[in-house]
Amino acid sequence: MFGLLLTVALGASVLAGEALARRLRVAAPILLLIIGGLLGLVPGLTAVEMPSEVVLLLFLPALLYSEAILTSLRELRRYLRGILLQATLLVALTAGAVAVVGHLFGLPWAPAWVLGAALAPTDATAVSAFAKALPRQQITILRAESLLNDGMALTIYALATAVVVQQSTVTVLDISWRVLLAYGGGAAAGLLVAWVGIQTRKRLTDQLLLNLLALLTPFVAYLLAEAVEASGVLATVIAGLLIGRSNPRVARASTRLQGLAFWNLAAFVLNGALFVLVGLELHTAVARLSAHELLLGLGAVLVVSLVLVAVRIGFLFASAYFIRALDRSERQLARRLPNSSRVVRGFAGFRGAVSLAAALGVPVTVASGAAFPGRDLIVFVTAGVIVVTLVGQGLLLPVLVRRVQLPNEPDPAPARRSAALKATEQALTYLDQEAATLGASGPATAIVRERYQQTSDRLRRGLGDDTAEEERQTRQLLLALLDRKRSAILSLRDIREIDDQDLHDLQRHLDIEELRLTDPS
Repeated sequence: MFGLLLTVALGASVLAGEALARRLRVAAPILLLIIGGLLGLVPGLTAVEMPSEVVLLLFLPALLYSEAILTSLRELRRYLRGILLQATLLVALTAGAVAVVGHLFGLPWAPAWVLGAALAPTDATAVSAFAKALPRQQITILRAESLLNDGMALTIYALATAVVVQQSTVTVLDISWRVLLAYGGGAAAGLLVAWVGIQTRKRLTDQLLLNLLALLTPFVAYLLAEAVEASGVLATVIAGLLIGRSNPRVARASTRLQGLAFWNLAAFVLNGALFVLVGLELHTAVARLSAHELLLGLGAVLVVSLVLVAVRIGFLFASAYFIRALDRSERQLARRLPNSSRVVRGFAGFRGAVSLAAALGVPVTVASGAAFPGRDLIVFVTAGVIVVTLVGQGLLLPVLVRRVQLPNEPDPAPARRSAALKATEQALTYLDQEAATLGASGPATAIVRERYQQTSDRLRRGLGDDTAEEERQTRQLLLALLDRKRSAILSLRDIREIDDQDLHDLQRHLDIEELRLTDPS
């Protein structure tokens, strides 16, 4: 009964929060966090504590995979050097800086490193939710960093937790081996799952089976890597990147459309539920602390939040000038970004799912049976910092973007139209050959030629600005006529000239046509 209550509460909270956010025109995660905190006052939900396995094994693989399959590999390769530095060295420095703060606020060194590791990685889903105002290039860099930095953070977290629980020491060899295993094993697992997934896609034809395979892929990659104590996060990300790259060649159009719709819905629901859970966990953590510990924790939340931003901005500037000193090639000069971009990216280091899962995963006791030192404070500070980064930085980021002068990003529409025009004209050159192969009649070939020629003419005119309003009006008119066709089909069903199955089939064709008109790119 409790599981059903929690499921309904989360679903209703996401629905209410998202609807209210759109009406008020504020970022939905902010309202979802508030709703989550209020849920803690509901009888039956006052002591909810989500197991870390739920976040790690249910939320994380699906969310990471849905982000990875849409991430540009070209942009990732373009800025790979900086992204890797942020995903490794910045994570280690951030964990160390937070550990120092945690120690100053009373945590022993090893638990302080657990706190630092939990808060070191940025969150890809939070970046997607809050950084929409940024240029596409900046979002790609932030997303790629967030997808890759969890491996280093969770490695530090595992080592620090083992030191506390087993009361042992860690050598340089232990650290090197864990990092090598996390990245090497995670990459190998991701490559293997991606290869098997792509080969299987080539042999399956059923649309539902193909999308079931897509649903299983992130969880298989994650579990395979975790089985050998490697990074499940990295395995999921690599599998998503490679499969996303292969989808245009391997998957059919219907499969891609259904899969995209599924992952959009899954990411929407899981993201919303996760933000509600953060608010709920913060309420639970507050209830466990004494008044003195609560004041101490609030101070730690404030200081840690400031340290995270300061370390991040400082690292982005230092690493940029270090790379400039080593590499003065023309390619590197072309990749240079202005300082305003670094300030914005430094401020956009949101924390989220991985940090929450790591804090909840801190053991309750150590090997001797004693309580894990400072566990309640670690959970509270982690949840509090997540709230501060999402609410505080989330609200201030648009203001910062308006004040700084970010470089203008080229409008992608002309390039897309040019690509569509080239593809249409190239397809036209093969029309006669394909018609002969298929045995198409002359009238059928003429109809196709006319349609493609019209498309080519429209795209050619669309490369200028004078036909934008004409195209908009044309789409509006076609959409209005589609609504009339739907009304006619419904009337035919109502007077029993067609049955419901006929209605569904006809509506599906109209829905596909509407999708083409509403997303012409």
